[in-house]
Amino acid sequence: MLLQQTARNPARLRVLALYKELHRLGRDYPDPAYNFHGKLRGLFEKNKDLKDEEEIENAIKLGEYIRNETLALYSLRKYRHLKRMYPFDSLSEISFAKHDPVLNAPTSGARTTPT
Repeated sequence: MLLQQTARNPARLRVLALYKELHRLGRDYPDPAYNFHGKLRGLFEKNKDLKDEEEIENAIKLGEYIRNETLALYSLRKYRHLKRMYPFDSLSEISFAKHDPVLNAPTSGARTTPT
């Protein structure tokens, strides 16, 4: 029965895959008070009776946008965590500046003599 429904409606497979992916992403959502899974289920249940192909496509695009924004949120959270773990170190910045060709490029008017 399910195989027949998905064969007739290819958008159904996309919706199911999107729901599963968003549900997995919701496990790691940083704010437990946000109730990610409850809101996700509510949005999908609200749109379960859509029949128009264009409305279905718009709902899928909204879900993909939410997925991309959630992934960006997780990447930003990881970046901020790494930045807190390895704070700015002025000594390492000086050692990098010593080898930077842009900072150490001779000016056009100055003459350099080998020593």
